Amino acid sequence: MPRTAAQHWIEPHPHGIYVRPADMWIDPSQAVARALVTHGHADHARSGHGTVWATPETLAIMALRYGTEMGTPVPYGDGFEANGVKISFHPAGHVLGSAQILLEHAGERVIVTGDYKRRHDPTCAAFEPVACDVLITEATFGLPVFNHPPIEDEIRKLLDTRNAHPDGCVVVGAYALGKAQRVIAELRRAGYDAPIFIHGAMQKMCDLYEAHGVSLGELIPATGLAKGELRGGIVVAPPSALNDRWARRLPEPVTAMASGWMRVRQRARQRNVELPLVISDHADWNELTGTLLELRPSETWITHGRTDALGRWCELHQLKARALDLVGREDEDDG
Repeated sequence: MPRTAAQHWIEPHPHGIYVRPADMWIDPSQAVARALVTHGHADHARSGHGTVWATPETLAIMALRYGTEMGTPVPYGDGFEANGVKISFHPAGHVLGSAQILLEHAGERVIVTGDYKRRHDPTCAAFEPVACDVLITEATFGLPVFNHPPIEDEIRKLLDTRNAHPDGCVVVGAYALGKAQRVIAELRRAGYDAPIFIHGAMQKMCDLYEAHGVSLGELIPATGLAKGELRGGIVVAPPSALNDRWARRLPEPVTAMASGWMRVRQRARQRNVELPLVISDHADWNELTGTLLELRPSETWITHGRTDALGRWCELHQLKARALDLVGREDEDDG
């Protein structure tokens, strides 16, 4: 494939995307001197960088998770220049503070989506389409089988299960950053105003969301409570806790999991999930392809996930595309 102009100044490497003129890396998986970070999940943000540019919320998340010093905050829509490259951050709709990064150089506009979704989410700013010449996109759920249902339907399943088990509880496995807060906020939006019990590992991140204006209602740590206090309740915990000794202390728990991967029944069975909730913080197939049709970039670079299927779809729709080989860009619990 002939080299585009962008390929002369943006270099994909297995450990990140290097912006040559600015001497900066985007979401590098190894420590670097200068890093642009799209959001706070561990496969995109890490400690050890010399200087970090990210949204204020992402910097706060990194400080909480890694004890890192605050870097340079870049609010949505604001930009700065680094050796002829104009850099700005725009909402990605993935989790609190998540951003697409727009790079403008030599007459070209390149968008790096990071992880993103197009669905409504009360816990973060909504995705904003940004016109570009080159789109560097994720494809975590880049297969037609992944068509995420309305979240209202999944929350209703959760509430119906809770109502059907008044002497037990429902324990929901949800990633500690983003998914847990979204499930809680959606329960509140559905009218569930009872206290929600949370695993202790969730507390600090939920507090951070509250500090950034995301209302989660009354949350009570589940650890140490008597079984009777948890009966008829909803408990939110990290996925790793579902089959742990911690969960065995709960009263007759129905095990649920909130993830886009719950569309795949085998994955639910492998994790002993009784109530699969297809709730994803990533774009599904229709969102991925719809975004490409909306933006119609001159070229699409697919960073991770189901690159073959999305690349083939691009080919069938006369959209130039190529797959990139980046490592460590998929976490099942972050689906």
